[in-house]
Amino acid sequence: MTRWLRAPFLTCLVFAGVAGLNLLGVMEVSAQDAAEVAEEAAVEEAAAEEADLGVGYALDNLTLFLCAVLVLFMQAGFAMVESGLNSAKNTVNILAKNLMDLSVGALLFYFIGFGLMYPSSYGGEDLNPYFAFGGSGIYESAPDRTFSPQVDWFFQAVFAATAATIVSGAVAGRMKFNAYLVYSAVLTGLIYPVSGYWKWGGGWLTQFAGDMAFQDFAGSAVVHAVGGFAGLAGAIMLGPRLGRFTSDGQSVPLPGHNITFAALGVFILWVGWYGFNPGSQLAFQSTGDIDATVLIAVNTTLAAAAGVVAATVIAWALFGKPDLTMGLNGALGGLVGITACCDAFTNGWAIVVGAIAGALVVAGVILLDKLKIDDPVGAWPVHGLCGIWGCMALGILPNSHLESGATNLMIQAIGTASICGWAFVTMLTLFAVLKAVGMLRVDPEDEQAGLDISEHGMHAYPSDAVAGGAIA
Repeated sequence: MTRWLRAPFLTCLVFAGVAGLNLLGVMEVSAQDAAEVAEEAAVEEAAAEEADLGVGYALDNLTLFLCAVLVLFMQAGFAMVESGLNSAKNTVNILAKNLMDLSVGALLFYFIGFGLMYPSSYGGEDLNPYFAFGGSGIYESAPDRTFSPQVDWFFQAVFAATAATIVSGAVAGRMKFNAYLVYSAVLTGLIYPVSGYWKWGGGWLTQFAGDMAFQDFAGSAVVHAVGGFAGLAGAIMLGPRLGRFTSDGQSVPLPGHNITFAALGVFILWVGWYGFNPGSQLAFQSTGDIDATVLIAVNTTLAAAAGVVAATVIAWALFGKPDLTMGLNGALGGLVGITACCDAFTNGWAIVVGAIAGALVVAGVILLDKLKIDDPVGAWPVHGLCGIWGCMALGILPNSHLESGATNLMIQAIGTASICGWAFVTMLTLFAVLKAVGMLRVDPEDEQAGLDISEHGMHAYPSDAVAGGAIA
């Protein structure tokens, strides 16, 4: 009896031991699983924290995006100014050129230009200070980035399109459309990015002795003078429009067909410049950043206003009437002039910079007339001459860069001359080649008929298609 009872008891003990061991194993496995889950959650949380760069990152990128949109909107301003200051029979041609500047420019800047202008963004090291290529497309995002590569490209691409479209007005009324497309592609894909790299991409203009560098904050030379001197090269190679000068060399004004468009365009450009100049601050988080941004905006406003007044007063004194077109170009001249130095001058000196720029616009228009160079919209006086002035002002007038020893007059002269010379010589060569192969200028008959109908087969205004109803 005792033996019979002892056997089940031992059996129960064995089963209980086995069950206990199994329970301990399950508990151990569950603990391991819980530890792994916790570890995975911690890794995911850390990755999420790394991916989220915070409100400051969002603010910088959103602000830069909005500034880029304002610069993009400047294309509408250029289109209005250029079409308004030219004959109605060339309106479609001018609008088409502006559209293609932006479209061709954006694509070429994506595939080639961005990599030429900012090769270090693609990871390159020990780059040649004169020419380098980082890669095609947009560079990869880094964990410690300041900007999204996408918004970085967008902001720089609309600057490239601005440089290209400046030329449209200088060559208006007589250049073949296919030749213009060749020019636009070469400028945005090669010429502008190379000289842009010299300054903004860390090239040789930033590598002077003593940590000094050529200063051009938002592009008086890098953007505007490049476009202005490219336009001058085109105007020289094309020659003047039919009837612009008499056989004995007398200037014959060919007024634009719609001053309202021109004025609207200038106001659009003025507004767009608040993306151009304040946006170039590139940082908007701290008190110091915001103080700098609004200083830039106020200096931009004051310089433009001073340019208007100076150009109007001087033209009034010279020609006996207040010329609205001179005042409009005076505004643009003031804006171009302050672009290089809007971060470095006090408000008072910004007014001086703008006033001198306005005077240079009038002087530049008169000079081109004397030289019998036909620039229908004043692209070179506004963007070329005032672009030079904006950079040289940093070496002449009192400003923070001079005070800190960041630059001097010689460095500013070297940088300005290099960028302007690069654009002028390369574009003069290109236009000369196009002229040599018979591709540059339209026939006199086509020019007389207007490029709208001869190059595009359409009219900007319905009345143009009606006999006797054309707008002059």
